[in-house]
Amino acid sequence: STYADATEMVSWMRRAKLDVEPKWVTPTDVDGKVFTSSGHALGNRTEIVFRVAEKYLSPTGAEKRERRGATDFERREEIRYRTSRGDFVISYAAGFPVGRFEPAPPAVAYDDHHDLLQYRTATGEKRPVKTVADWEQRRRHILQNFQLATGPIPSALRRVPLDVKVVDEVQVGKLLRRKVTFQSDPDDRVSAYLFLPADVTAEIRGGKIPGHGVTGPRELPAVLCLHQTTNNGKDETAGVRGNADLKYALELAERGYVTLAPDYPSFGEHPYDFAPAHGYASGSMKAVWDNIRAIDFLETLNFVDAERIGCIGHSLGGHNGIFTAVFEPRIKVLVSNCGFSSLKKDDVPSWTGPRYMPRIASEFGNDVQRVPFDFPELIAALAPRAFLASAADKDDDFDVSGVRDTIAAAKPVYELFGRAEALDAFYFAAPHSFPENTRQRCYEFLDRHLK
Repeated sequence: STYADATEMVSWMRRAKLDVEPKWVTPTDVDGKVFTSSGHALGNRTEIVFRVAEKYLSPTGAEKRERRGATDFERREEIRYRTSRGDFVISYAAGFPVGRFEPAPPAVAYDDHHDLLQYRTATGEKRPVKTVADWEQRRRHILQNFQLATGPIPSALRRVPLDVKVVDEVQVGKLLRRKVTFQSDPDDRVSAYLFLPADVTAEIRGGKIPGHGVTGPRELPAVLCLHQTTNNGKDETAGVRGNADLKYALELAERGYVTLAPDYPSFGEHPYDFAPAHGYASGSMKAVWDNIRAIDFLETLNFVDAERIGCIGHSLGGHNGIFTAVFEPRIKVLVSNCGFSSLKKDDVPSWTGPRYMPRIASEFGNDVQRVPFDFPELIAALAPRAFLASAADKDDDFDVSGVRDTIAAAKPVYELFGRAEALDAFYFAAPHSFPENTRQRCYEFLDRHLK
């Protein structure tokens, strides 16, 4: 597992555009002097640097590397590491590093979650949103206020190695369906179905890590597929069992996408205790973190184009995707079917169960006037990325007029970015459902923005 952790770390560094040349220490390197072990206690670390990198470090070497530009000490800048409660800052202003912690300012409250073309200063003064920079002020407040209800987004310390395991593998027509599990945080694993389209399946010849055996780089789009409230969990989106109208992970794979369908915490094969002691103040935030790790997993697949990742969900999956995309910019396009309404026209107490946001009850008394966010803000916070809402006009879970209100409120923000066409909605005559003709329209939206 140590080697797997190291290779994953190198892959992340390369995705960050760092020039990395790993040296894998094997037993044949152990000489008792420089390398005394192939484990953590490597040996003489100063000598190791010269043994491995002397050709780059030597001033007379043919491959010597020279720094271009000023050093950190010379730039006299500050480096910030953002946490959920503030920033760790390393300042070189004095010419040497000095650390400090700056607590995050308190969230700025808003009494109108539909009027998005205004923001407030720290003193409460209202100012108009006229530029994208102005909007970023409001967006930052939206994320802060949303986390008052969900609890904070986890820090990078919970981003443990994925440790992907393949549970089984089944041929479904021309597709390959793999059941996998991955480590989401230090204490929990997530089960998911991975669908590989025909042109990838034809080249894969087994292997424990998805993607092993593919002969060259691929540039396939991928879609994260999130299921509704159902004990079937991911089985339904994968077409294994459940409502046949909700097998969008299977149908999108048949359409040429790599798809990943994970279980929401407490559904399918993901038993979960929502006690805050496990590190999350809400089931919603736990699901967001699991989905962020699912995107991490998709990025490890050498046939997935990391710049073309989308998300689709129905009902629970529809708002689960919104919550995730607010924090996860790698989701470039999002489709939500029967997934939300304005909280003004919704049953607020229904959002307070352990799978959702208990703080709406405990901290805000189930009072829509006190709840610190609403869906118009969350949808606008996705701009300028593509978003489609499909809504049933007879939906008894999410009032369709609240969907219309939400889209109308978010539209001016998309216009501010010059991306009015990226925000779309359509309304179909049906109860809470995802019928075939609606799914096809949603798939065409994904095609337009990912293909």
